[in-house]
Amino acid sequence: MYPDRVVSGMRPTGALHLGHYHGALKNWVRLQSELPCLFFVADWHALTTHYDDPSVIETSTWDMLIDWLAAGVDPSQATLFIQSKVPEHAELHLLLSMATPLGWLERVPTYKDQQEKLADRDLATYGFLGYPLLQAADVLIYRASQVPVGDDQVPHIEMMREIARRFNHLYGKEKGFEVKAQEAVKKLGSKRAKLYNELRTQFQQQGSESALEQAKAMLDDAQNLSMIDRERLFGFLEGSRKLILSEPQALLTESSRLPGLDGQKMSKSYGNAIALREEKDVVAKKVRTMPTDPARVRRTDPGDPDKCPVWQFHVVYSDNATREWAAKGCRSAGIGCLECKQPVIDAIVREQEPMHERAQQYLDDPSLVRAIVADGCDHARKLAQDTMRDVREAMGLSYS
Repeated sequence: MYPDRVVSGMRPTGALHLGHYHGALKNWVRLQSELPCLFFVADWHALTTHYDDPSVIETSTWDMLIDWLAAGVDPSQATLFIQSKVPEHAELHLLLSMATPLGWLERVPTYKDQQEKLADRDLATYGFLGYPLLQAADVLIYRASQVPVGDDQVPHIEMMREIARRFNHLYGKEKGFEVKAQEAVKKLGSKRAKLYNELRTQFQQQGSESALEQAKAMLDDAQNLSMIDRERLFGFLEGSRKLILSEPQALLTESSRLPGLDGQKMSKSYGNAIALREEKDVVAKKVRTMPTDPARVRRTDPGDPDKCPVWQFHVVYSDNATREWAAKGCRSAGIGCLECKQPVIDAIVREQEPMHERAQQYLDDPSLVRAIVADGCDHARKLAQDTMRDVREAMGLSYS
């Protein structure tokens, strides 16, 4: 019913590192050339864990936007904006909270996990409990069709779908809906109208998913329908409600295979990260001081690549020939650890060179970043306002 659209965001809680690049940004760069994309700085989300000291958020916001641009996110292809500059996010979050069961929020798997991991912080707040609902508002307000996530975030997308479904069931009622839907069917033309009714029957009576998809494709191709009639026909197809909020799909992305310098997950808080725009000498120093296989006490001791964090960097950065050289040299003690690390250093520096070049123009003239974000916020807000008009009207809040 609505155009394909990708929505994704990041919290500005610190400098981005290579784990962010390989886990998310490379995927964003690919997606922006395939589908309309909206990428936002989730500054309100940062407050869920940093509400007591928000001083890092503003600086991190602008640094992160430069990191996105340095990584290759293109403002001519994607919309970049800041969440708090589009207040409709907060309005939809509030309205959704009125009808979202508390148990839905309490059962989100990451809720208890994050509480345990961040035990040093006081997270007994509604903001922390309700962040999946704000996350849902961030996506549903743009009627996104796809959200790029890792496996651990799939439950969040499923909850977004449930919230959209519940909202449509509660508020998609329209006086004389069925009569208006039947009038809209006639506008398809006799042949398509007949096919639509047959496919609707197959789906509603037999649960045929293929019939549902075929009918949706037919409606997408119908050029003579107004948006309101299209909404009615999509709702009539699946039941007897208008579809005000669309249900997004999880676009599964491969998890980053790049660990931290110590073999754990790369994280600034662990002190094991390489920043996205690290200086060459710092990259070299960090990689050269990485721990290796504990069995290699002496230069002549053989090692096991699978027990060495450096090997995981070879998996990501080295070609087959270099990986074969490193593995063979490690197991036979034919090469030393510093020698093994050099190709990794060279590859990271080579990867970051264009990032430094792209970032420099924004560092030299910060107004360029602000102009990009201002345009992005304007575009995002227009889309959000379109959705909120429909939401307010459905909830009886459009007073004349």
